[in-house]
Formats: sequence, structure tokens, C-alpha cells
Amino acid sequence: MKKLAIFVSGSGTNMENILQHIKDGKIQAEAALIISDNPNAQAIQRAQKFGIQPVIVDRKKFDSKEKFEEGICRQVDQKKIDFIILAGFMRILSPSFVKSYSGRILNIHPSYLPQFPGAHAIRDAFENKTKLLVSGTGVSVHFVTEQVDGGPVIKQAHVPIHQDDTLESLEKRIHETEYKLYPEALNLVLDSKS
Repeated sequence: MKKLAIFVSGSGTNMENILQHIKDGKIQAEAALIISDNPNAQAIQRAQKFGIQPVIVDRKKFDSKEKFEEGICRQVDQKKIDFIILAGFMRILSPSFVKSYSGRILNIHPSYLPQFPGAHAIRDAFENKTKLLVSGTGVSVHFVTEQVDGGPVIKQAHVPIHQDDTLESLEKRIHETEYKLYPEALNLVLDSKS
């Protein structure tokens, strides 16, 4: 069975969704490691509900990004992780880190890439909604490369933008789509590597 490391920084809803899919037998993999760079992340409590104690690798405790990533690599290598799943991990990984795990890091992004890469994709789509009313926005799961949000797409889904949408209503629909799409994309990758 493939071993997953899930990286989180915040609320952890995508992580929780993946853990529930594993528990229900809908994803055939083991969540062998959860890493949070944020000691106050709500994701920590969510993981503990599944009997998993996340490893905290707090960026503030390292004097360089390189040493921070070395701390993460030690954890990943020690557990013999097959795939790294970024689930709201709010750090850009260095080119050397990405090369070390090339083809083994997945990310979910709240837009239909290549539209709206970067940290504020939902807001950017909402602010451009008059231009996007026909095409909408979406959600993408992709492999991580050195180019931010630029790696090969594994699976995408469109999310419509409605005339009367608020930022909150659009966010809600995007998150609902994420919870469906990420497990599907992860299963595609696991099936292709088994």
C-alpha cells in the first residue's frame, strides 16, 4: 500500500476529506505522515480525530528555508513516503525540494489552471467575474514542479460563476468541488503507479 504524507498549514478540510476517504476504503493508501508548518493550524485537531498525531515543522524555528525543508525531508524519508499531498500547505517549495520528489508531489489549486495561479485564485476569479460569467472558474489537481501552479494537470473541474455570487458563495462551491476532485485525482495517480 502506498504511503502518503499530507502537508497542511490551516484549517485542514481537504486533509480531513482525504483521511475520511482512506478510512472508508475509497482511497487505497496509508496516511503515514501529516506535517504542519503551523503549530496553531486547525488541521492538527482534525488529524487527531483520525488518531494521527501531526508532526510540526515550524518554519520560525529554522534560520533558513533550506534547513526548514531538510527538517521536512528527514520526516518524509524516514517514513518512506511514496506521495506528498499538499492540502492547503501555504509555502512555496524550493526547486531542490521539488526535484528530490519529482513526480511525487500533488497539489490542489482553486482555479481552472492556467487561469489564476497563486495564493488568491478565488478572489482573483471573483474580481473578474464579469469576464468569466460564461467560462467560470474551477479546481485543478496537478503535479508540483518548480513553476508555481504550473505542473502537469491530473484532473480539473469547472465551477460556474453566477451573476449574484458573493465571494463566500463562490468559495463554498469551489471547496465542495475540491472535496470531490482531490480524491478522484489521487486515485488516478495511485492506480497508475500500482
